[in-house]
Amino acid sequence: MSLPTTKLPFVFPRAESTVLPDPSPFFSPGLLAAPLPTNSFFQNFVLNNGDQAEYFHPYLVKPSPSSVSVSYPSRFATSAFLYQVFNADLTVSAASDGGRGDAGAPRHVISSYSDLGIVLDFADSDLRFVLVRGSPYLTCLVNRGAEVAITTIHAILSLSSNGSRTKHTVKLNNNQTWLVYTSSPISFSQSLNAMTSGRFSGVIRIACLPNEGSFSEEVLDRFSSSYALSGDAVLARPFCLEYKWEKKGWGDLLMLAHPLHVRLLSPEDSGVTVLEDFRYRSIDGDLVGVVGDSWMLKSDPVSVTWHSIRGVKEESYDEIIQALGRDVESLNPAAITTASSYFYGKLIARAARLALIAEEVFYPEVIPAIGKYLKSAIEPWLNGTFSGNGFLYDAKWGGIITKLGSTNAGEDFGFGVYNDHHYHLGYFLYGIAVLAKIDPAWGRKYRPQAYSLMADFMNLGRRTNSNYPRLRCFDLYKLHSWAGGLTEFADGRNQESTSEAVNAYYSAALMGLAYGDTHLVAVGSTLTAMEIQGAQTWWHVREGDNLYEEDFTRENRVVGVLWANKRDSGLWFAGPERRDCRLGIQVLPLLPITEVLFSDIQFVKQLVDWTYPALNREGIEGWKGFVYALEGIFDKGSALEKVRSLSGFDDGNSISNLLWWIHSRGDEEEIGCGDEGKYCWFGHYCH
Repeated sequence: MSLPTTKLPFVFPRAESTVLPDPSPFFSPGLLAAPLPTNSFFQNFVLNNGDQAEYFHPYLVKPSPSSVSVSYPSRFATSAFLYQVFNADLTVSAASDGGRGDAGAPRHVISSYSDLGIVLDFADSDLRFVLVRGSPYLTCLVNRGAEVAITTIHAILSLSSNGSRTKHTVKLNNNQTWLVYTSSPISFSQSLNAMTSGRFSGVIRIACLPNEGSFSEEVLDRFSSSYALSGDAVLARPFCLEYKWEKKGWGDLLMLAHPLHVRLLSPEDSGVTVLEDFRYRSIDGDLVGVVGDSWMLKSDPVSVTWHSIRGVKEESYDEIIQALGRDVESLNPAAITTASSYFYGKLIARAARLALIAEEVFYPEVIPAIGKYLKSAIEPWLNGTFSGNGFLYDAKWGGIITKLGSTNAGEDFGFGVYNDHHYHLGYFLYGIAVLAKIDPAWGRKYRPQAYSLMADFMNLGRRTNSNYPRLRCFDLYKLHSWAGGLTEFADGRNQESTSEAVNAYYSAALMGLAYGDTHLVAVGSTLTAMEIQGAQTWWHVREGDNLYEEDFTRENRVVGVLWANKRDSGLWFAGPERRDCRLGIQVLPLLPITEVLFSDIQFVKQLVDWTYPALNREGIEGWKGFVYALEGIFDKGSALEKVRSLSGFDDGNSISNLLWWIHSRGDEEEIGCGDEGKYCWFGHYCH
């Protein structure tokens, strides 16, 4: 299931960015011909000095110019945030450069990368590190008889080797035990905080023993000879994702699964064995052992629909129609004052919602006016005639940036350095999808531009002749997106709004419906479903959950910003006390798919109750709208009265949209919980 990857017929005008970093120091020359990842799990390794840590589950890994440090992190938690603490538990380097001398500053180079891993080369020292996500071992390939040094910031209490000198047990004074496996016999000399080998060629594998029991050590011993060189994630069928690891060595492959993997893993399709008692702790929940070199993950299916799932009862039409009349009358493209790709996109999507609501309540009279507005607003961005801003193509990394973002990294919320691409473009795609639905001739005319915007963050191809990297924002191991682009952060990539991420893939699927592209519908629907389950797993914090520490869980019903290595209660634009903003940014834009994102009614009630004390301030009418929308899921009558009394709305929302939402909620007796299948009309096609 892959979208076409040949050169797209349309490319936006070339950009001359003054703010983008140069990728060439960190990628091997052969990789530079293709578009490069910008929001990936290893992004820190190719920014600035390339020496900030990234989280590879279960280890934090930090390169320096001539070594790699690995940490099995402890966790620091308060009621406001939690993060994993990096300590250089072990650092692996070459004890000497083999007599070749220093031919310039040493540096790591990424010689290859895949969906689930990278290979890091240190050419000066003949060390190659294979870093694959979910591997309980750090794997180092040693060439040409190098001497290997393993150092620690702790004290080495003891170092012992087995009879064949291929397993070495290192006990540290921080209560950690590390196991070092070698593919052939090796002898280490030891000091207080270092161990150095003689000349060695072959494979070194290093693992932290996750607990004191002998079972974990037996498991690590048993699978120490087989390692994954790379891992591909294949979207073969709707709502199915298959992991395929390229395996080296001998014996079965041992990897680690996070809680969402475990929920979606289909052992009967994969032929894998889950080792429930073999566990590593993680900020993402316990990681459990899975034996097998191919996994099949099956997501709950969801249907992407233009209109509400249950529909609106006829007696509610009049109120919505009256609101539509007022909202449509106020549409005026000349009144748009923003040049921001984000806020402009929200205005387009807001207007497009009005057209679909009009369809649903059988009020077609207003649709031509909405179509006219959408054409006037969207076409200048697609034609390159919008005076304040516009889309450009960056060939350095391979992607769309904006004119404003090409010269100022802070403009358009960092869109010019690949921040938030799925957010901004998702709003544009929503407007384009609706306009292509109501005016197919317009849709045909602008199809190349529409597909370019979609492919910027949803290209599935790997070929060098593509204009865009593979799935720019979506993380195929974590199963959700990252918004953070080419900016170095100590805690890795981050994402704030899950609902805007859901909107991106949902809108792409709607575009597939508008163009009769079943392939795009399938890919967009699958990523939508996984993004939703990622949000429900890691952003939605239920009372009594034990995924996060008790203090954090007690104080928070939703994460503000989720980082690879941190959970924060604050937002980029507001402090933790602004619970109204925290709820709202995880709800907007309000759409039919919102019902699936918030299908756990018990959690929705907890979230609304938690937010209510924050509504006692002035000037937050727009945010209140989203709180009342969620309240409508479990108390339709009360929410309707509150929505009617609002005096203002978020710039991407409207009174028509809120009334449509409340009136399309089920009555009390219709509201069920946990029946995920009800959200899919093609479930029998899925698996």
